[in-house]
Amino acid sequence: MNTQNLETIAAAFLSYIPHMRECGLSLVRGSPEGVELRMPFREEWVGDPIRGVLHTGAITVLVDSSCGLAVLAATPTPETIATLDLRMDYLRPAMRDKDLYCRAECFRLTSHIAFVRASVWQDDREQPVAISQSAFMRSSAGKPWNPEPRS
Repeated sequence: MNTQNLETIAAAFLSYIPHMRECGLSLVRGSPEGVELRMPFREEWVGDPIRGVLHTGAITVLVDSSCGLAVLAATPTPETIATLDLRMDYLRPAMRDKDLYCRAECFRLTSHIAFVRASVWQDDREQPVAISQSAFMRSSAGKPWNPEPRS
């Protein structure tokens, strides 16, 4: 898939699903080898106001969305997918007032399953706040993924 097609697919993907649109996710860069998304900081993501630590649920939304888009980027043509398994390892707290970034890569595609790994950071990619490994079901019925972007 070329970069222009990926940008179009990312725009549709990130606007089609309401919670992704609400979170303000945006594509930083992408290719068939992987995608990087940004989730801007919002005060409502804070789960521990005393320490200023973000809720892990916000991080999970970013990871699941990034991994799904990585699968779409890795397939020759976008297809319907569904998250089967998403394992999260939280390595350190994500702190308030900083955006979150996620890099996801689909490292193996079978005829029915896509395997993806991801890393989340704030200031320094080499200091991840979380890592993830996931599996996505690929459409066995050959259903193309072709939503219309929502505004």
